[in-house]
Formats: sequence, structure tokens, C-alpha cells
Amino acid sequence: MNRREAIQRTAMALGYAVTGPALVGVLKGCKATPEVNFKPVFFNEGQAASVAEIAEIIIPKTDTPGAKDAGVPGFIDSMLKEVYSKEEQDKFLKGLEEFDADAKKEYGDSFMNCKPEDQVALFKKHHDAAVSALGTGGPTGWWNSAGGADKPFVLKVKELTLLGFFTSEPGATQVLQYNQVPGPFQGCVPLSQVGKAWAT
Repeated sequence: MNRREAIQRTAMALGYAVTGPALVGVLKGCKATPEVNFKPVFFNEGQAASVAEIAEIIIPKTDTPGAKDAGVPGFIDSMLKEVYSKEEQDKFLKGLEEFDADAKKEYGDSFMNCKPEDQVALFKKHHDAAVSALGTGGPTGWWNSAGGADKPFVLKVKELTLLGFFTSEPGATQVLQYNQVPGPFQGCVPLSQVGKAWAT
């Protein structure tokens, strides 16, 4: 598939530009491969389980594959290991640690030991707060003086989850409409026949 177009579509879904490390990773060839029980290379087992659960909250399994089915947790693990700088890795892990600490404060237990509905509520709380902070001027307030993005942890996970999912085979072929390239050219197609966005 055309990775550049997939990145543009993911950026539109997120509502802002995809950050540098995520962009570099996809262009270098990091891809989500379907494996539910992946062997982490960056995270420890507990961190990997938490990130997998957060990704599944963002894109749950319905009549189409969820984030776990599309191999998104392994994609996030590989991206952090192979693409992100040490500083960015540390910030991500700190954000995950603070997220887990908030679960203990709110529900008296680690995120992974919370009930599913409490996990969703905790994610929603953090996500809503991060989106509210966006205001109307976009994410510019999170750009540091060195020119790097420093968005909240939940938005970093969301960005990587959407990027991994929509550049995976299940995401591109079962959720988006997939038109294999090269394929037939149809210059004018009624919108009623298209129905949803295309992945190419």
C-alpha cells in the first residue's frame, strides 16, 4: 500500500500532523504484523500488556479486527525500540508509569488489574483532558524549544495505535476499502458506491 497516503489519512483521523518519530518509522518500514501474544523487545511484560490493553480500548474488536488482532502492540513496541530516541523512549515510559499510578489512585490497583469498564473510564479521563488541552489552536503548545513534539502520553499511544492499525493488512483491507495497485482506473464513481475512505 502507499504508506505516504496512509500516513496522511491517519493524520486526518488524529486531527493533527503525525509526529516525526512515527513518520520516520513508517517510512523506514516498521509495520504491524498480526500477532496477539507478541514477544516485546522494548517493553517488559507488564508494560507490553498495558500498552496492548490501551491499544485495544482505542480500537476494540467488533465485526472487524481490533488493535491486538492487527498486531498493533508489537508495532508500538518495535517503533519505540527502533525509531524513537532515548529521550522519547523515557518520556513514553514515564507517561505509562504515571498512567498506571493514576489507576492505583483512582481504583486501588494497577491498570491491568482494574475491571474492563474502569480501564476504559481511566483512558477516557486522560484522553478527554488531553483533547481539552488542545483548545482551538492545535497541538502547538506541546512543541518544545528544540522543535520536538511533547504531547500527552494518551495521544502518543493513540497516534501509534492508529498508525499501526491503518497501515496493517487487516486495517487496510477489512476496515478501509482497499484498492490494490496497480488496479482498474475508474475516473468517476458515485459517492453512494464508495461508502468509506480508501486505502491504497
